[in-house]
Amino acid sequence: MAEAKPAKKAFKTGGSVPPKDLVVFTRQFSTMIDAGLPLVQALDILSTQTENAGFRGIIGKMKEDVESGMTFADAIKKHPKVFDELYANMVQAGELGGILDSVLQNLADYIEKALRLKKKVKGAMTYPIVIISIAVICIGVIMVFVVPTFAKMFAQLGGTLPAPTRIIIALSSFIAGWGGVIIVVSVVAFVFIYKQIRSTDKGKYATDAIFLKMPIFGVLIQKVAVAKFTRTLGTLIRSGVPILEALENTAKTSGNKVVERTINIVRSSVTEGQTMVEPLSKSKVFPPMVTSMVSIGESTGALDAMLSKIADFYDEEVDQAVSNLTALMEPLMIVFLGGTVGFTVVAMYLPIFKMVTLIK
Repeated sequence: MAEAKPAKKAFKTGGSVPPKDLVVFTRQFSTMIDAGLPLVQALDILSTQTENAGFRGIIGKMKEDVESGMTFADAIKKHPKVFDELYANMVQAGELGGILDSVLQNLADYIEKALRLKKKVKGAMTYPIVIISIAVICIGVIMVFVVPTFAKMFAQLGGTLPAPTRIIIALSSFIAGWGGVIIVVSVVAFVFIYKQIRSTDKGKYATDAIFLKMPIFGVLIQKVAVAKFTRTLGTLIRSGVPILEALENTAKTSGNKVVERTINIVRSSVTEGQTMVEPLSKSKVFPPMVTSMVSIGESTGALDAMLSKIADFYDEEVDQAVSNLTALMEPLMIVFLGGTVGFTVVAMYLPIFKMVTLIK
């Protein structure tokens, strides 16, 4: 009777992979390839030391695919939820050019800088949202629970109330009644409609165009878009990805439909044998400084280096814009919160002050 073969160990795949884990994997993999380790051995080492169980399974599956004769780029493409198209194309270019270690290093740097940029923008947006949310909760509690108590007391005393007090009591009655329901339903409806609009390409383009024209936030969004475009395109070109493919990947990962359409126009221009400068200069997203530096980069053959310089400059610009936005929003939020709550408190105490004066 033939001896039964032991069951092959199955790798657990799936699960989310944080960007930090992807950066660590990419950088360690680059170091191992640079040191001369074979792909299979490097993947085997990484699959055993990776803490994330889902990612460990994915690396193990890629190791099996490479052992079976598949290229590393093709193995990566089987896991698009972890390795996006940009990552896969850069790896493919690195394998074809024999510079996989340096491409992986470029990728690790790119992911780290993209993550840092995302955190800056998220931090800038989080602060005003938190402050406004706290203000809305405080005002809601005062209007629903505190003001009605004062209103009952004033009704028992009789007399004519001051105008600010009448305004606050009327507003409280509105919010505590059907008005509150109307406000909640309106907010839910707005969010639903916004999501429906953003679910279409035309809707995304229209809303992205509006965001770029917004006061204060529009400038920040524009700088982030320029930084991301130049960083992505520069990294792809430096890693050996052909310019047309690099532009296609950059458009897909731009995160802004206005920028994506501009990049696709640039790609069409390059396909026809023209330069990138003319369509970029016609766009309102990219400032003249960017188009001028791109023009110099194209003419000197150092486009990747020039794009990296622009990206570094705009990273600093985003830093400054976030600092300025925070410095501007902080006093505005304090004035808004303090003024609203203060007006409500004063309006409630005005009748009491009036009664004390009459009694004296």
